[in-house]
Amino acid sequence: MSDRYTQLVNTPPGKLIAQQVGLPRPNDLDRHSLGDPVIRGRVLSGGAGGGRLSDATGRVLTDAGAQTAGAVTEIPEGERFKALVYDATGIADSTELVELQAFFHPAVPRLAGSGRVVVLGTMPAACKSPREATAQRALEGFTRSLGKEVGRGTTVQLVYVEPGAEGEIDSTLRFLLSPRSAYVSGQVVRVGKPNGRAGGKAGGSTSASANGKAGGFDWERPLAGKVALVTGASRGIGKAIAETLHRDGADLRVLDIPAAGEALREVAKNLGGQAIELDITDPEAPARIVEWLGGELDIVVHNAGVTKDRTIAKMPADRWNQLMEINLSSEERINDALLEAGLPRAGGRIVCVSSMSGIAGNSGQTNYATSKAGVIGMVESMAPVVAEQGVTINAVAPGFIETEMTDRMPFAIREAGRRMNSLSQGGKPIDVAETIAWFASPASAGVNANTVRVCGQSLLGA
Repeated sequence: MSDRYTQLVNTPPGKLIAQQVGLPRPNDLDRHSLGDPVIRGRVLSGGAGGGRLSDATGRVLTDAGAQTAGAVTEIPEGERFKALVYDATGIADSTELVELQAFFHPAVPRLAGSGRVVVLGTMPAACKSPREATAQRALEGFTRSLGKEVGRGTTVQLVYVEPGAEGEIDSTLRFLLSPRSAYVSGQVVRVGKPNGRAGGKAGGSTSASANGKAGGFDWERPLAGKVALVTGASRGIGKAIAETLHRDGADLRVLDIPAAGEALREVAKNLGGQAIELDITDPEAPARIVEWLGGELDIVVHNAGVTKDRTIAKMPADRWNQLMEINLSSEERINDALLEAGLPRAGGRIVCVSSMSGIAGNSGQTNYATSKAGVIGMVESMAPVVAEQGVTINAVAPGFIETEMTDRMPFAIREAGRRMNSLSQGGKPIDVAETIAWFASPASAGVNANTVRVCGQSLLGA
C-alpha cells in the first residue's frame, strides 16, 4: 500500500518538477511512537482579552511538558513553533475578530512541519448574546480556511468548550497537539460538562506529567483495567483499533464473522484477548454478546461494516437491507441490549465508525451513505440517553484510509482519494485507531455527541 507519488515528489528531482508544475507535495506526517512526548518543539499560546481558558491551557501545556514561548518576538528568527494555541473565548463581537489576524499573521509563517494549530472558543448556543454567538460561530470559517492554507502536514482544529467545562480539556488538547492526530484536520470538537459518572473528574482536572502518572492518572496507559469490545476486528482498521486500545492498557474482546475466524483468533492471541465469532445481524446476537461479556465492559467500538455499492436505480431490496442490518440496525440492537444490561459500566464509552460518505454522500453508495449518516444520527440522539448512565458516545468518520481494499481500487480513483484533502495523502488505519483511543479515554468525559472526521480535511463535505 505504498504511495509512490509521495515518494517520487519528495526526491530531489521530484521536488523540482512538483514546484515547476504546481503539483501537491505531501509531507511525511509525524506519528506517535510509544514513549514519545505529547509534542516536540515550542508552543506559542495567546488569546483575546477576557478569555476564560488561558489558565486551563497553560496548565495542560505545563503538565504535558511542552516548551512554551511568551511571544513571537522572543524566539530567534530562524526558530519555528511546533504548535499555536489561541484562546478566542474573549471575542464577544465581530469587530474583535481582528484579534485572530493580530496573533496568527506573524505566527503562522513560523510553524514547523507537521505543526499543530488549536483555537479554543465557546459553543455559540452557550454565548451570552447574539453578537458573541455570531463571533464565536465565525471561528469555524477561520479554522477551516487556515487548515487549507498552512500545508507541510500541519493541522488546524477548533475546540468549543462549554462554560464550566474548563477542567475537561486535557485529553482533547493533548490529542490535537500530538502526532496521534496526524490525519485529523479542519475539525470542530465540542467539550462539555460531563455527567458525574462519566469518568475523569467532572469539572476538575485529570492532569498528569508528560509521560507518566500524576494525580492518579496514567497518560501512557489510560485504559488499564478497562474491558473493550471491538467488532470487525480481524483485519484493517478494526485490527488497528484493537492493537491501539491494547497498547493503552485495555483488556480486549474482539468480534467478527465466522468466515474471518482464523484471523480473528490470531488477533486475540497476539493481544492476550478473547474472541467470539458471530454474525451481528443474527437476531440472537445482542443477547449472546451480553452473555459472553459476563457483565464486564467499559468500551465498545462499533467498527463492523460493509459496502454493497450500486446506484439506487440498480439497488435491489435485499442488497439494501443486508447492508443496513450490518452497518446500522445491528448496532442499535446491540446498544439497546448492552444498556439494558447496565453496560458499558459507569464511565464507559461507545465509539462508532461512520464515514465521509455519511456526511458528503457518494454516487453509487446511497445505501452505505444512508447507514453511515444514520450512525451519526444515532450518536447525536443517544448522547443524552447514555449520559444518564455515565457513558459517552461519539463517532469517527474516516476519509481515504490506506487499506487492502483501497489498494485494489483503480489507479485514478485511488489517486483522487489520496490527493483531495488538505494533507494531499491518504491516512492510515492507526489514524482512525488513535482518534478512537482519545474518545475511549477516561479523561474524555466531557467529549460526547461528537463526530470527528479522520480525513486530512477532505475537500468533500467540508
